[in-house]
Amino acid sequence: MNADAPRQPSVVTVPLYQHKAEFFKTLGHPVRIRVLELLSEHEQAVADLLPEVGVEAAHLSQQLAILRRTGLVTSRREGAGVYYRLTTPEVADLLAVARSILGALLTDRAGLLDELRTEAGPVRHPKA
Repeated sequence: MNADAPRQPSVVTVPLYQHKAEFFKTLGHPVRIRVLELLSEHEQAVADLLPEVGVEAAHLSQQLAILRRTGLVTSRREGAGVYYRLTTPEVADLLAVARSILGALLTDRAGLLDELRTEAGPVRHPKA
């Protein structure tokens, strides 16, 4: 390398899979999932979300801030109320796909459990 040549700025690129992991980490909280499910139905005021989510107002506010920072939701103020909505309908689609996957997994597990019970026959407890 020529010592007189200008140095090129170092560009660090983050792999797409790392961005995806961060995205899924954002979804890795039950309150955030519940909020996204509720917002999948329609735009909602914070006051309407509170009883549905069942957490303290401060905790809901923290979770909404995380969703806002990551770009999954957006907010608008109307009078004294703050209303939230999904930024894209694909978030609702993602939640529906997750529900479908979980349903299939639970069905498979229930089937396996039924098979195990059938093969084992009735459970016999030893006499004490």
